[in-house]
Amino acid sequence: MSTETETPARRRLIVLVPLLVFLGLAGLFLAQLLSGRDVSEVPSALIGLPAPQTNLPPLEGTNLPGLDSKQFAGKVTLVNVFASWCAPCREEHPVLLALSQDRRFVMAALNYKDQPENARRFLGDLGNPFQAIGVDAAPPAALDRGVYGVPETFVVGKDGKIAYKHVGPLTPDSAQTLLLPEIEKALTAR
Repeated sequence: MSTETETPARRRLIVLVPLLVFLGLAGLFLAQLLSGRDVSEVPSALIGLPAPQTNLPPLEGTNLPGLDSKQFAGKVTLVNVFASWCAPCREEHPVLLALSQDRRFVMAALNYKDQPENARRFLGDLGNPFQAIGVDAAPPAALDRGVYGVPETFVVGKDGKIAYKHVGPLTPDSAQTLLLPEIEKALTAR
């Protein structure tokens, strides 16, 4: 074969390879989109396992207890991981305030890598939905819970096992369609 006949074939190949790669990726993305799977859902290896035993000191100046697992034995507990420096935590806070009106479960918080005065200011400005706040200045407690970042919210059942984990800020819709059904399941579980 001469080099003159190879050049047009090579040119076609150079044009076709990126096009085929693009079409393959587009097909993959389309299949994912049409699968109905929630891509924002991050599975947790801790679902169904006992919640890590926690005994964190309280947030000074709030007159609330710290985060002690023993306090919540036999109760459904919502544990929210938040920080004052977290913008999405500020966005989800009205949802947490609304949830705090439901007295069938305990609302507790893990204040993550935060300055106490900033956390108190955050709660003072926005309101405090929590009945207990533990301070995790160095992250071992959050890491034990499998926390990826803030905010995250856990439902811990009466049996002390993690029943549900929500990664990211709660919205009115996610609280209604995802979180509350999991709380209801935990409340009715024997």
